[in-house]
Amino acid sequence: MEKKWAFPLAISSLICMFLLATSFNMGLLSSLHPINSIFSIFSPGLSTNQTNPVFAEQKVGQPPPPPTTPNIPRFAYLISGSRGDLEKLWRTLQVLYHPLNQYVVHLDLESPAEERLDLAARVEKDPIFSKVGNVHMITKANMVTYRGPTMVANTLHACAILLKRSKNWDWFINLSASDYPLVTQDDLLYTFLGLDRNLNFIEHTSRLGWKENQRAMPLIVDPGLHMTTKSEIFWVSPRRTLPTAFKLFTGSAWMVLSRSFVEYCIWGWDNLPRTLLMYYANFVSSPEGYFQTVICNAPEYAKTTVNHDLHFISWDNPPKQHPHTLTINDTSRMIGSNAAFARKFRQDDPSLDKIDKDLLGRKKGGFTPGGWCSGNPPCSKVGDPTKLKPGPGAQRLRLLVSRLLLSARYGQNQCK
Repeated sequence: MEKKWAFPLAISSLICMFLLATSFNMGLLSSLHPINSIFSIFSPGLSTNQTNPVFAEQKVGQPPPPPTTPNIPRFAYLISGSRGDLEKLWRTLQVLYHPLNQYVVHLDLESPAEERLDLAARVEKDPIFSKVGNVHMITKANMVTYRGPTMVANTLHACAILLKRSKNWDWFINLSASDYPLVTQDDLLYTFLGLDRNLNFIEHTSRLGWKENQRAMPLIVDPGLHMTTKSEIFWVSPRRTLPTAFKLFTGSAWMVLSRSFVEYCIWGWDNLPRTLLMYYANFVSSPEGYFQTVICNAPEYAKTTVNHDLHFISWDNPPKQHPHTLTINDTSRMIGSNAAFARKFRQDDPSLDKIDKDLLGRKKGGFTPGGWCSGNPPCSKVGDPTKLKPGPGAQRLRLLVSRLLLSARYGQNQCK
């Protein structure tokens, strides 16, 4: 009998020893490799932290993630005018309007008080402007003379107002009442949608040519800095030599500047903007040099320049103080330039009506149609401001911008 049960007992003992050894080895393996990694060999979608397995049916039933809304850019405009420019300025403001943008309008001190009061009343009473609250008027008018530094001071004043009024804009654009757009705001917003927000569209060159002798070296005084009536600048003696502390640049007085660069000019954490502002106080036609010289002498911003003002302007060669006044005969050249803006126009010139009809789809006295327009009649109410409806103007402008960015990428005409 002892032999009968001795053999099974021995077998049972061996099995128990084997199981104990196996358990010990598994415990050792568990300490070296987490249990999750072992389960992952068989079921990659399963972990010990999950209470429920993920089935294919559950994946199919889950809705896709919401699409990311593109960050639509915003523009901050200064539209300025002088005596007799009320109607031109109002038309330019209407045709440029978009609820996403910010606007500062200014009639200078030469304008009669009646014109300034009329403009203020129009801005206040317009139902769209009053509802959205993005149109601001400089009620304490500045004296502005184009050939002196007062135009630069007025531009910086508008920039300061725009920075204080809103944090939600990306580029600053200065225009006069004699400017007019060749593309809709939806075209412009759509074109700038994918651009680097640090880019500055500013025409510039260090080749002063005749300007060296006729503008950089003379010393002038602008009576607009201290007088309440407009008068011509006057020259004083002696003439000065060209500076050695910085390099002079010149270009167009009209530009599209990044918010970052505008902040640099206003806040001036570096002393360069202030130093150059004092230097250009005695410079002939300082609006055509101040911003160019600041940006090209600031290493942080010099590489952000794109050498174009996005304007179509017809000049003499060499250029005179003012460009040609555009007419309906210039329409084909304007369109062929692919530019966003053109200047300068007479009030209610037939070419403006043609631009409204053929390029902007705008009816007289109204806003330029866009995706934001709602109500009946159209654009009498604000719909979805982020809805863009770009048209042929966007295609033209993108061709121009693409060419300009390609030149800038290879360092052509960048602050040299």
